[in-house]
Amino acid sequence: TITALTAWSLVWAQATDLLISEYAEGSSNNKYIEIYNGTGASVDLSGYSLSSCSNGCDATGEFDYPDNVTFASGTTVADGDVYVVCHGSSDQSILDECDQTFTYLSNGDDHFALTTAGATASSYTIIDIIGDESLGGDPGSGWDVAGTSDGTMDHTLVRKASVTAGQTTWATAAGTDADDSEWIVLAKDTWDLLGSHNMNSGS
Repeated sequence: TITALTAWSLVWAQATDLLISEYAEGSSNNKYIEIYNGTGASVDLSGYSLSSCSNGCDATGEFDYPDNVTFASGTTVADGDVYVVCHGSSDQSILDECDQTFTYLSNGDDHFALTTAGATASSYTIIDIIGDESLGGDPGSGWDVAGTSDGTMDHTLVRKASVTAGQTTWATAAGTDADDSEWIVLAKDTWDLLGSHNMNSGS
């Protein structure tokens, strides 16, 4: 007897570009941004940058510091791997996973975005964001995330595995509660997930 099996066609979740998979603003200088590549191929990071605003953006829609963090030509991140930018005085457990150091990471109210390299003060392509550059001015201590007040300060944020693309609207990414947010908010100085990221695949 031959049993007929129904063939299921699976569509695997795959990113079309890089995204920010983890962010930490912890005690002292324990700060980092983790970038994840789920595109299906290695990516040369020299085509990307991190652009930022200090204490919120001085002008709505413009970075204070476009291309604030750049990556040398030939700096690649493999498919399924992450690239970590951290403060050079971070805890050793962070430094062990860190690929590049940068001193001026967020104090909680500093807007950071993953951008294409070559950004100028008023012309750039945003791929993913932490914080809202459309507000202009200083947001206070930080931005709320998933219903957590000042979630970008004194917390670690981990991107949900269901998120497969960067988000250029902070209100959508941050959400209003744990269910509709793209982020999971963890306690300050939680770094045990740093160095890898899981992106779900589904049918």
